[in-house]
Amino acid sequence: MTVWELWRQDDNGNRVRMGVFADRVEALAKILALESGVVHKQTYWVDGPPGPVCRTNRDLYRRLVSEGERMNAATRSLDVFLRAWWRVARPLSDRVSLDLDTVAAMVAAAGMVEPAPLQASWRSASFRYTDEPTSYADWEAIVLSQIADLADFADQGPLDEYARFGMDTPGRQHVCEPRTSAGTTLTRSPTWNAGWPEHSAAGAKTTASENRFLAPLWR
Repeated sequence: MTVWELWRQDDNGNRVRMGVFADRVEALAKILALESGVVHKQTYWVDGPPGPVCRTNRDLYRRLVSEGERMNAATRSLDVFLRAWWRVARPLSDRVSLDLDTVAAMVAAAGMVEPAPLQASWRSASFRYTDEPTSYADWEAIVLSQIADLADFADQGPLDEYARFGMDTPGRQHVCEPRTSAGTTLTRSPTWNAGWPEHSAAGAKTTASENRFLAPLWR
């Protein structure tokens, strides 16, 4: 049976095996959950077969659907998920790109940890982002804008029966800078059901609905 071991090294150089997992993504998610807490000098890593378990976007999509079903069953709200997702992604902010296993681990970890508290500055900010997130900063701007929009919706009370068709965010202005139109900006209020660009993998094929599900993510 293939297994992955989770190890920790403290600031004195002592190494301890913290657990054994049958799934690499689960082990990576545990690391993200641990690193999202109080800043410390401990180092975590996964020891085991190095190859990815998510080889295509379809593999990733299926995992995300499974995680979504699990969180729905646990009645974890979208707002709570997004604030937890932002929290577990912060240790990855210096990465230029993410592999698919790490993306899956981010979502799984977001189902484990307590969400970051809603910050007042998020609700007053005017977020500037691109249609195609290629960095952590791009991704963060999209996620924080969605968290702020959800808080604004909550202030307005329950949504009506037409909300599932999409609706404008209340009183918030977002600035989007399309990469295809250099030197220009487009001010808009995105609808809640708007799809975001796909997280692509070389050679991977996904349907249009899968592409919308896989983002916002940075490449």
